[in-house]
Amino acid sequence: MIYILLFLLGVVVATQLNRGIYRWAWFARPIGPWSAPHEAALARHWFDRIPVIGWIGLSRESSIHGRGYWIRPMLLELATGGCFAALYWYEVAGGPTCTIETVAVLQARYLKHLILFSLMLVATFIDFDEQTIPDAITVPGVIIGLILAIALPMSREVVWVGRPLQPEFLSVVSGVMRENEWLAFVQGISSLFIGLACFVGWCIAVVPWLWTTRRGLGKAFQYFAASFRRRLSPALVLTAIVGSVAIVLVWKFCNPVLVGPNNRWASLFSALVGMAAGGGLIWAVRIVGSHALGQEAMGFGDVTLMAMIGAFLGWQSTLIIFFLAPFAALFISVSQWLLTRRRDIAFGPYLCAGACYLVVDWANMWNRAGPIFGLGMFVPGVLAVGLALMGIMLIGMRWLRETIFGGGYDDSNAQSQPPVAQPPNDSN
Repeated sequence: MIYILLFLLGVVVATQLNRGIYRWAWFARPIGPWSAPHEAALARHWFDRIPVIGWIGLSRESSIHGRGYWIRPMLLELATGGCFAALYWYEVAGGPTCTIETVAVLQARYLKHLILFSLMLVATFIDFDEQTIPDAITVPGVIIGLILAIALPMSREVVWVGRPLQPEFLSVVSGVMRENEWLAFVQGISSLFIGLACFVGWCIAVVPWLWTTRRGLGKAFQYFAASFRRRLSPALVLTAIVGSVAIVLVWKFCNPVLVGPNNRWASLFSALVGMAAGGGLIWAVRIVGSHALGQEAMGFGDVTLMAMIGAFLGWQSTLIIFFLAPFAALFISVSQWLLTRRRDIAFGPYLCAGACYLVVDWANMWNRAGPIFGLGMFVPGVLAVGLALMGIMLIGMRWLRETIFGGGYDDSNAQSQPPVAQPPNDSN
């Protein structure tokens, strides 16, 4: 009975995910029973809003939206219902058994993963359709991830550390620092300053400010200040203030000495660092790649997407996902080309695919990657060297393209771009 109910819940939730896919896109389209019908379409009926079945009736609008347009959203609703039920069976009914795993812990983690998967699903299909990821998904997604970290601290992943191996909840220093050292650090005021810096930095980053060095650094800072002041919204200022106050209150009143699933500050601190690390990693790749290639290498929507994933799964997960994404890209992009002959590549769906695989195969992936995080501060050094090598490689590719292969940029295989300006979240 519970699997049937979860399947039906997933189908109903997917109707609203389909609604978000077509409404939050940069080019919103009147597709689906929840939107106003196209001017050339017949009037909608009440039964058009019945999940799955309603799309069969809406096939009458194929002449307007394209032949078979209704098949994808219908299959998405069925697949989401199946995933809701299958994930419960995998994570709760058949979840791992250890001293730290209880039914409440497993159900909390299951709920967190469902919310993350739902947000990533909307981002994935919008990115597939038009190579953009709206802030309407990722910015609230980060806030939701931080709230869940406070409300459900037991929803964090479980890792095995120490000798002999002992289970503990994922934290910023999992595999790096012993538990007593970690508690001493997270109890100090330095952790509060780090958490506030991560949150305020994220609030600044999501403002669509302009930065260009074509006229020198002086002009670059002038453009930055003017665009930041013009585009800073009152809602974001309020979010920064309320969020900062909430972080201070959680640090002050949620006892960081408490060990176990109810350590709310440790959970929130891990989410804040994960948010900053995930967004910062993709941002660094974007900057290095764009300068090396002389053109935009990655949209800013991918930065905010990875920040959202980091808020849900922690900074260690973002590194694993970043290295899993190219394998997902290889499989999905080849399939896309075979089925549709499209050559444009949207990186966001591959990050989401890597995140889904990591959640499902978390135990095995941590066993393989855990020793790497035990290197401590050596890990950022390795990432910095990797970014430098990537920049050198891309500069070499650019030189070959411009000198050996005839010069100029052949845009026949470039990403397809909308015929108007890019969304604001790509202007950073």
